[in-house]
Amino acid sequence: MNRTTTLAGAACIALAAWCAPAGAQTGPIRIGLPVPLTGPYGAEAQDQVRNAELAIREFNDAGGLAGRKAELLVRDDKLNPAEAATRALELIEKDHVDFIVGSLSAATQLAVNNVTRQRKVPYISISQSDAINEAADFSRYTFHESLNPHMTTQAVGRYAFRKGMRIAFLTADYAYGQEMTRGFTRVAKEVGATVVGEIRHPLGATDYSPYLPRLMALRPDVVVFNNFGRDNQISIKQAGEFGLKGRTKFVTPVLTYTSRVAAGARVYDGVVGGSSYYWAIESTTPSARALNDRYRRAYNGAVPSDYGSMAYSAVRSLLQAVKAAGTSDTEKVVDALAALRYDTYKGPQSYRACDHQSMQSVLVIQSKAAPQGSPDIFSVLQVAPASADALRSCAELGFK
Repeated sequence: MNRTTTLAGAACIALAAWCAPAGAQTGPIRIGLPVPLTGPYGAEAQDQVRNAELAIREFNDAGGLAGRKAELLVRDDKLNPAEAATRALELIEKDHVDFIVGSLSAATQLAVNNVTRQRKVPYISISQSDAINEAADFSRYTFHESLNPHMTTQAVGRYAFRKGMRIAFLTADYAYGQEMTRGFTRVAKEVGATVVGEIRHPLGATDYSPYLPRLMALRPDVVVFNNFGRDNQISIKQAGEFGLKGRTKFVTPVLTYTSRVAAGARVYDGVVGGSSYYWAIESTTPSARALNDRYRRAYNGAVPSDYGSMAYSAVRSLLQAVKAAGTSDTEKVVDALAALRYDTYKGPQSYRACDHQSMQSVLVIQSKAAPQGSPDIFSVLQVAPASADALRSCAELGFK
C-alpha cells in the first residue's frame, strides 16, 4: 500500500459520511422532521416533535437495529412550501438523512414530496391531503400516514348531514380547505343535502367580520369551518360571538385537541368534527393505552394530541419497517413499509398498495364541557372503521 493510498484512506476515515458507499450500514439511522414550528400551526407541530422524539427513544432503548441508533433532525418549514422544499433538500444533501417524516399542510407536504421522490428518499406525510395520493404526485417512496380529506369528510359529513339540510362553508383558501370543501360537497350530494354557498378567507386571517354576514345571509342549517389551527379557533370564536351558533350547527373536518385546549370549552361548545385520535379510546384500545402511558411518563402526565400521535405512529412504524427489513437500505425499507401491518396507537393500520394511503379508523367527536385542566374534552360520537371503502378508488386517483 503506497503513501497516496494511505492518505486517501485517512481522509475517508476523517470524512466517513462522505466516503461511505451508498447503502452502507454504518452510523445512526437519520430521520428528518420538517414541521411548521412557527406560524398558526405551531402548537400542533410542537407536539408532533414530542411524539416523534418518543418513538425514537423507544427504538433506541430497545437496542436500535443491531446496535445502530436512530436520530431525529427537526427543521422549521415555517408553513411555507418553498421553505419546506429547501429544508427537505438540506436534510437529504447536507445532513444525509435516510428518511423524512413530516409536514403539517397540504401545500408543504407536496413540496417535500416533490423533493423526496426525485431523490428516491422515503417520505411519510403526517398532514391531510388528497393530492398526495393521486397518481400525479405519488411515487414508490411516498407514504401517507395521516387521514386524507376524503376519509375525513366521508365520516364527518355522513354523521352531520341529513337530507334537505342547507350546508355552507367557510374555507381557508389553500389546498387543505379546498379539498375539504370538495369532499363535503360530495357527501352532501350523496345524502341529499344542499350546498348553499362557500365563503373563502386567506390563510392566517384574524378578522372574520367581512365573511360572517355573508354566511348568515345563506341561511344554512350547518356551517362547516374548513380551516385549521388558529384560523379554526378564531373563526369559530367570532362566528359564535356574531350569533351564528344559535341558528346553525357548527362542524369542522378536523377538531384538534390543541385548538380545543387553546380556545376553551365555550368557543368549541357543541362543535362536531373528525379526528385521527383521541386519548380516551385507551379504554378499548390497548395500543392507545400504551402510547398514553409512555407519553404521560415522558411529559409530566400530559396526553398526546391527535396530530402529535400521527407523528409518533409514522416514526415508530417506519422504524418497525427498518427492523423488518433488517437494514436501512432504501428499497428494502420501502418494500417493508408497503407490506407492513401495524398497530402503533389506535388499532390496525396498513398501506393500500396503489397509493400508500394508510387505511385506518376515523373518529367523529364533539367538544364538551370539562373542568379546567382536564384532558377529557371530547365525546366520541362514532368510529368509522379502517376500510378501503372509505377511500377514493385507485382508478379515480389515476392509477391503471
